[in-house]
Amino acid sequence: MGGGCYSSSSFASYSLSSGKSYDVHTKRISGQKFDVTRLKEALNPKNKIRECCNSDEHPNTVPVILALDVTGSMGEACQETAEALSQIMDTLYTKFKDVEVMVMGVGDFECDDAPLQVSQFESDVRVAQQLDQIWMEHGGGGNRYESYTAPWLFGLYRTKLDAFDKQGRKGIIITMGDEPLNPDLPLGRVKEYLGKVDGEQLSAKDLETKTLYENASKKFDVYHIGVKSRHNAYDRYKNDIKESFGSVIGQNLRESTINELSTVICECIENSINGSEVHLKEETPAKTDSEGAIVW
Repeated sequence: MGGGCYSSSSFASYSLSSGKSYDVHTKRISGQKFDVTRLKEALNPKNKIRECCNSDEHPNTVPVILALDVTGSMGEACQETAEALSQIMDTLYTKFKDVEVMVMGVGDFECDDAPLQVSQFESDVRVAQQLDQIWMEHGGGGNRYESYTAPWLFGLYRTKLDAFDKQGRKGIIITMGDEPLNPDLPLGRVKEYLGKVDGEQLSAKDLETKTLYENASKKFDVYHIGVKSRHNAYDRYKNDIKESFGSVIGQNLRESTINELSTVICECIENSINGSEVHLKEETPAKTDSEGAIVW
């Protein structure tokens, strides 16, 4: 996946054709309905692998996962962030020609019906088309965190990246939300929701946040942006966010208003690219069962 090139004109045409308004000055859209009421099969992560492939058009792909918290505490900030996507994409592609973007919707694995939704990696207006398919479930529980490490898990085990596999360069995961970092992911729900894929046999230990970060950070540079908005819970959890994320990802924790989001995302990507232009892969041996099969 990942063919084509982004242009603001194609984004504007798509937005207008789907009943939204497009501001040519701010590169933002408005009028996004987000009327999806269930998980779309195209975004269902169960037993799925997502590929980010080099091509003549994009020979040095930069795989970027943008994962947005779609739970209830984000409130209208969810929609505001999504409506800034055109602005984000325009800024990205001005700076990074070979970026391929996967968008994710992140919820709570402890209680949501669709705690993780994943698009394909794309480089053009299909990013917006897939964003329109995300179910803004507005779920979450009373546990004071969301499943922000689920994109780390999916990225680690369910993505094939030419940048990493062939060129030794890491991908980039950027999660965005308003609550603290979760301590782990529930193994039973992960198995139920993500399914079984050859090459994986996970234990509860593998899903503990610090362990998962250690493994995922061999393949991805991981960032989190705390999204400040009057429509979400960021100010309530600000100190806990800094403590929980800071103790794991350190300086890769950022803070942003929605208006500044495109700039902060680009700063994360630029930091990743410039900080380590070539990343040598570290192989993590797969675990096997008693018969030597590599499974969940």
